[in-house]
Amino acid sequence: MSIASGLRGRHLTRRPVQLYVGLTLYGVSSALLVRGSLGLEPWGVLHQGLAEKTGLTIGVVSIVVGAVVLLLWIPIRQRPGLGTVSNVFVIGLAMDGTLALVPESDGLAVRVPLLVLGIVLNGVATGLYIAARFGPGPRDGLMTGLHRLTGRSIRLVRTALEVAVVATGFLLGGSVGIGTVLYALSIGPLAQFFLRRFAVPEREGGLTVAPSGPAPTQGPARTQGPAPAEGPAPAQDAAPAGDPAPAEDAGPATAARPPAVAPGTPEQAILRR
Repeated sequence: MSIASGLRGRHLTRRPVQLYVGLTLYGVSSALLVRGSLGLEPWGVLHQGLAEKTGLTIGVVSIVVGAVVLLLWIPIRQRPGLGTVSNVFVIGLAMDGTLALVPESDGLAVRVPLLVLGIVLNGVATGLYIAARFGPGPRDGLMTGLHRLTGRSIRLVRTALEVAVVATGFLLGGSVGIGTVLYALSIGPLAQFFLRRFAVPEREGGLTVAPSGPAPTQGPARTQGPAPAEGPAPAQDAAPAGDPAPAEDAGPATAARPPAVAPGTPEQAILRR
């Protein structure tokens, strides 16, 4: 995916707005986790540790680390999108802006709500920017690139990367705690839930995202028996021409089924937490 490859098709206005709102909220959510002081997300631990050692703000460190990780895409032949490059800068700027506005607090009565709000808002932000379909963030692209080169499972590559990142950040002085564990357990389900809510109802660029809400009820329910012999099926039973075909391993469509995300893409890997 090239940087400009997502700038076509329908929803041209909605998708960039959704991308930048999502990235901004991601930075805000990361800052709330910092102010909660109960443990950060894996890469946040590294960013905080580096900030402690260098004297830079955590937002600036996030930008520098994102740029370095993006350079690692070159030898593994990953191609950035608009969202990839925007991810590097927008999240770090939003983090520093939020930290300047939200004061530190020592009381658990404030820190626990900040932690919970930060994790939930991070899920909202992840769903927004993934559904915008402008490319993965630098860190997720690194993970899927290594998965492709090594042949190891995405879960194994992700676990190895994040354990290394958390351990390094912790040794540098980053915050690891109950918030780190809670984030790891909840961010996948949260991101998938909000991806359904913010999905763009269109097939583009190899990633299919179905609109949220219950499946259409056009015509009677189908059964597994043979088709009736009295001529062709009524027109209302046919699937609408614009609807994407379900994945081969998908079961019957239900209102609770998450939107389909193309296998092997960074977007799918983001949800495998």
